[in-house]
Amino acid sequence: MTYYAVIDTNVLVSAMLNEDSVPGKIVNAAISGVITPLINFDIFMEYSEVLSRAKFRFDQSRVNPLLGDFIARAIQVNAGPITDFVSDPKDVVFYEVVMEARKTKEARLVTGNKRHFPQETFVVSPKEMLDIIRYGSIQNEA
Repeated sequence: MTYYAVIDTNVLVSAMLNEDSVPGKIVNAAISGVITPLINFDIFMEYSEVLSRAKFRFDQSRVNPLLGDFIARAIQVNAGPITDFVSDPKDVVFYEVVMEARKTKEARLVTGNKRHFPQETFVVSPKEMLDIIRYGSIQNEA
């Protein structure tokens, strides 16, 4: 099964910091085709800009192939404006893309900052997305 997801930049940063982390598994799922990333030009530009920031000290010989593989699997989504409130203006584009994609497919927004977005079942953490892939639903922890 293929899952469609807009992947927030913070997930990519976390994956670059630790490839074996849950966000790393999400990015690997996107590169391997389990998840089909949904992007637009603004999201791609944010990925490129953030992953190139000096404060992260990411080696561009790792960043460029990651972005190339990620983008090669992605579907471009031309999104219109939304009426929902998104607390961080920089995150609006991610919500716009997921809302546009949801008009034709079951798409999710994977983020480490769920509080920045409206409380919707399709806005999920990396762990919740892994649970959906593994079990078909989000598993509640006891």
